Amino acid sequence: MAGLLRLIQMNQRIRRRRSRLVIINAELRVRFNPLDILSDGEVLLRYRLPRGEILGLLDIVSPLITRATRRNYALSPMVQLLAALRFYATGSFLQVVGDGIGLSRAAVSKCVAAVTAILAQHAQQHIRVAETPQQRLTENVQFHQVAGIPRVIGVVDGTFIPIANPTLMDAAFICRKGYSALNVQVVVDSKGLFIDIVAKWPGSAHDAFIWADSAVGRDAAAGVFGRGIFLGDSGYPLRSYLLTPVANPATAAEENYNKAHIRTRGLVERVLGQWKLRFRCLHRSAGGLRFTPERSTRVIVVTAILHNMAVRAGGYLPEEEDDDEDDDANPPPPEGRAELHRSGLRVRQTVINLFV
Repeated sequence: MAGLLRLIQMNQRIRRRRSRLVIINAELRVRFNPLDILSDGEVLLRYRLPRGEILGLLDIVSPLITRATRRNYALSPMVQLLAALRFYATGSFLQVVGDGIGLSRAAVSKCVAAVTAILAQHAQQHIRVAETPQQRLTENVQFHQVAGIPRVIGVVDGTFIPIANPTLMDAAFICRKGYSALNVQVVVDSKGLFIDIVAKWPGSAHDAFIWADSAVGRDAAAGVFGRGIFLGDSGYPLRSYLLTPVANPATAAEENYNKAHIRTRGLVERVLGQWKLRFRCLHRSAGGLRFTPERSTRVIVVTAILHNMAVRAGGYLPEEEDDDEDDDANPPPPEGRAELHRSGLRVRQTVINLFV
């Protein structure tokens, strides 16, 4: 009998210790808000967005992730949002992110999934091509000031975002660099903002195929952008609306055109490096995205949205080493549309003549 009473007393002491831990954990889950104690610089460093932008995001996600009950001390919207932003910013394992804020791996995973799904629905509000003639004219002027190429409204490029191979045997996701990835196409404007993004194709997909299948590629072919042109590297087909470098320049004008093309196209390469530096979950050094391709696509789009928000708000990049990933161009695509290619040659030659 005495042994039974002692066992009950020990069990009660264990329960009391556990209850205190539950109270501490409940405070973290319900009241945790680093924005109240961190400086503006520390907020930017940890979450990659200014304080005001984070509060704006909270207004968007809060109605959809607020729990209807406080039973089991449900996570507050602020905790869920900051957990997702911290994951985007660091790219650490979900468990590591959770350890930093007192949450389990499963809780962080649910936070990232919920916040990502909500923010992805707002992509069209933040990522869009210049819609009016005046906006396109502004882009023409600003791009022309870079190196003298006229009528440019955007620069296109592709980049690999590493992911977990969904089947471990699916060769379609293995990119030419030998790892599992998504081949993501982006179009960037003169301010370094994403104006289009396609993040659904496996790493083996060719840049030319992704461009032809994309909405912006089809719109350009249909003349939606008028006389506006895009610039792309040699992995894209030469078109009257998509200019590529001259493969083997034979004149001074062609060499000068190529130099101007490289200078102007360098903007998209810098933006890709800044994007992966700002959101390390996209970078190969952080292990890539350990999600399904579908969920990885949503994370990629959401980080593009957040990148645009950060650029518009003037948020600086963390002080780390520059991104050293080098996404060389795909080999030139096989040319199967001779007339389209010839019209592209004519337009490109017109531009080349400006550099004589």
